[in-house]
Amino acid sequence: MQIVVAGQGYVGLPLAVRAAEVGHRVVGYDVDPHRVQQLAAGDSYVEDVDSYRLRTVLGSGAYSATTKAAALAGYDLAVVTVPTPLRDGVPDLTYIETCARTLGEHLLPGATVVLESTTYPGTTEEVLLPILEETSGLKGGVDFHVGFSPERIAPGNKRWSFEGTPKLVSGIDATSLEVIKEFYDGIFHTTVPVSGPRVAELAKLIENTFRLINISMINELATLTDRLGVNIWEAIDAAGTKPFGFTRFTPGPGVGGHCLPVDPLFLAWKIREELGVQFRFVELADDVNRHMPDYVVQRVVDALDRRGIPVGGARILLLGLTYKINATDLRNSPSARVAELLTGLGADVRGAEPNIPDGAELTVRRVNATPEEVAAADAVVLLMDHALFDLQMIQQHAAWVLDCRNRMSGANVEVL
Repeated sequence: MQIVVAGQGYVGLPLAVRAAEVGHRVVGYDVDPHRVQQLAAGDSYVEDVDSYRLRTVLGSGAYSATTKAAALAGYDLAVVTVPTPLRDGVPDLTYIETCARTLGEHLLPGATVVLESTTYPGTTEEVLLPILEETSGLKGGVDFHVGFSPERIAPGNKRWSFEGTPKLVSGIDATSLEVIKEFYDGIFHTTVPVSGPRVAELAKLIENTFRLINISMINELATLTDRLGVNIWEAIDAAGTKPFGFTRFTPGPGVGGHCLPVDPLFLAWKIREELGVQFRFVELADDVNRHMPDYVVQRVVDALDRRGIPVGGARILLLGLTYKINATDLRNSPSARVAELLTGLGADVRGAEPNIPDGAELTVRRVNATPEEVAAADAVVLLMDHALFDLQMIQQHAAWVLDCRNRMSGANVEVL
């Protein structure tokens, strides 16, 4: 089939390349000319797609990247993987709406449009479908097919591959579901059909809300057990010996990335707007996690104070600035807030992030985690325990460490 994947980011590019590999003709559409230029040169910027795979599908002619809407003409199936940001607590569906209009202009009878972007229940049928119908003059479920299939990308996950993760699929009617399932059956090892788009949309939000709430509970507990004199990491390990009824979550400096700080709030907004009530668990969880950087900074300030070092003028080294271990993504990372708070207190804040290419802009002065840099710091904060860090060296040379990942031990180390 002639496939369009609209949005060539961390969700769209893996799907586009995989679809090309299994035999489809794929157009990767993106409005960012710099992205398209990189893709056309065979230079992948997405962790789960190496440049060799990208160059292979480019070389075969199965995949091409473009910013030109005219190149979408004649598509059999289009997948929408554009961003859905949250602005001032309100879902911003501008990218979906704009993309729907573009796809609608090229929509032909018999074609299919699938939304993968994470959003609140009802978006596919209340936002995407009406725009496609208005722009094309066609009728969904009669002239063309529509559905929702949430992305389940986990960048860097070695256990669950892109195609090995079960894929939820839905359609606005039985025929739409059949067509959409057939497409994804050729991409993924397992597809799981559900009764409609609203169920699939809610399922995605449940997945991320489950994680946010449990992480927030552990994070809040971590701020309390330190004062109780109990090692929360040991307690979590002990609880984890129960073979049922327990899922392991660990504390950290806060949540980041494209999912947890955003997706559950889509659901909270929808419930508040449509039902007029609060989803209290989500709002409490969001509040706890937004304040974890404050707790990290307070621990640093208290430790410096015990050593007679004022935070103003103190040299502080932050290790690991991405939102996730071994990731290359800085979006919504709590490290930015930690750095902002410490800088606001007058500290000389430096950051080591080996997973971000040289030349990329960081929120702090960039350094390498050398023995000299570690030894020169009044405090070292391990925010993300990347594999590229030499933790033994850091522990050996640091005057004091706040370890937010429970990877080090010793007289000069405190764990979160």
